[in-house]
Amino acid sequence: MIQLITLPFWLSLTLAAAALVAGFGFSYLVWQKALKNKSKRIVSEAEAEAEVIKKEKILQAKERFLQLKSEHEKVINEKNGRIAQAENRIKQKELTLSQKIEETQRKRNETEGIRENLSAQLEIAEKKNEELARLHRQQVEQLEQISGFSAEEAKNHLMESLKEEAKTSAMSYINEMMDEAKMTANKEAKRVVIQTIQRVAAEHAIENAVTVFHIESDEMKGRIIGREGRNIRALEAATGVEIIVDDTPEAIVLSAFDPVRREIARLALHQLVTDGRIHPARIEEIVEKTRKQVEDEILEVGKRTTIDLGIHGLHPELVRLVGKMKYRSSYGQNLLMHSREVANLASIMAAELGLNPKLAKRAGLLHDIGKVPDDEPELPHAILGMKVAEKYKEKPEICNAIGAHHDETEMTTLIAPIVQVCDAISGARPGARREVVESYIKRLKELESLALQYPGVMKTYAIQAGRELRVIVGAEKVTDKEAEGLSFEIARKIQNEMTYPGQIKITVIRETRAVNYAK
Repeated sequence: MIQLITLPFWLSLTLAAAALVAGFGFSYLVWQKALKNKSKRIVSEAEAEAEVIKKEKILQAKERFLQLKSEHEKVINEKNGRIAQAENRIKQKELTLSQKIEETQRKRNETEGIRENLSAQLEIAEKKNEELARLHRQQVEQLEQISGFSAEEAKNHLMESLKEEAKTSAMSYINEMMDEAKMTANKEAKRVVIQTIQRVAAEHAIENAVTVFHIESDEMKGRIIGREGRNIRALEAATGVEIIVDDTPEAIVLSAFDPVRREIARLALHQLVTDGRIHPARIEEIVEKTRKQVEDEILEVGKRTTIDLGIHGLHPELVRLVGKMKYRSSYGQNLLMHSREVANLASIMAAELGLNPKLAKRAGLLHDIGKVPDDEPELPHAILGMKVAEKYKEKPEICNAIGAHHDETEMTTLIAPIVQVCDAISGARPGARREVVESYIKRLKELESLALQYPGVMKTYAIQAGRELRVIVGAEKVTDKEAEGLSFEIARKIQNEMTYPGQIKITVIRETRAVNYAK
């Protein structure tokens, strides 16, 4: 029977600790040996890898070196090639320069020879000149002894006689040329004027101050007059035209010196009669629409006129003024027809004289443009027309022809006298003009302008051949009492500043209107 030996506790603990320490030590030794083997293996692998990388880098370096060497050799070869070319050019230039030096030297030698020959010839020429001078002096001395005059006196005497003879011949020649030029000029001018007049023949109709409006029946007259005359008063106030409704069957007379007003009144009355609705509000609406319609027609007439005459590039405002000529008259002659006739005459005459026919036609059409605007009435129409043309960038030749066709300014181009002559030709045709109508229209315009100067006056209309002046004032600007005073002041100013037959009635109209809209 085995007997167990029981050891003390501390001894057991000590033996266990010793065994643990021995185990750890043995494990450490084994781990150290394994780690050392692994380290050697890693180092050997790293050395092998480094050797491979080293060989690769060396190969790359060699390749880069060879590449750089090749590029360097290429650059050196290019530089050597350029140097060789430069050397060849230098050699070529040296060769050319040496040839030029040889050529220059040869020419210099030739020049020296020529110079020596010239010197010898100059010496011979000087000797001959001296001999000629000596002989000339001998001849002059002999002539002086024979004639009894010195050389200077003889020369002066000869010059004076030649001057007198030349002056006489020149004066005779100039007189002959002047007489021939006058005869030829008069004959040529008559030919050009007659031929121009024959080639442009225009019909003329004297402008009147009245327009007859035809109606289908006399019953319409009552509707036009309206209850207590309110329709006819509204129509006269809106258009500024005197409407005469008398016993003439199926006709109403529209009387006004301004053709534009008469045309607006005629068209408005036609629309009212056609529509059948005639009352003051409708009358004002139709008159306003008709006024815009007439403005459009004026522009269309201007465009059509410029196209018919072949005139291009006119400013739109000048085109409008040309269209407005249709409703203006010059001493009873329609202004547009007169201007078209002058344009055609000027074009033909300029072509006959070898000038620019298009420029002359343009100046002829615009020569009376100053009669159309209503502003600056104190200026002559030629000067006003020249200012209008300058304002809208017309050529200086055109502006001068417009301003000088009545001699208000100096003529600076050949177009100006042509326009002046053609204006006289157009106005001098039998039956073309009538002085009385022009002075009558001028007096009525002055009458309206005089009343329009007063503050608060909106519109002025001269009616009944200038025997009545209707003045429409703003109700918010002029009171009833001021309207009476205004009528008196206008009458007194007309008496003091104007000359007129009979008497003039001044009617000041003041209306108050309240207008609202239901929306």
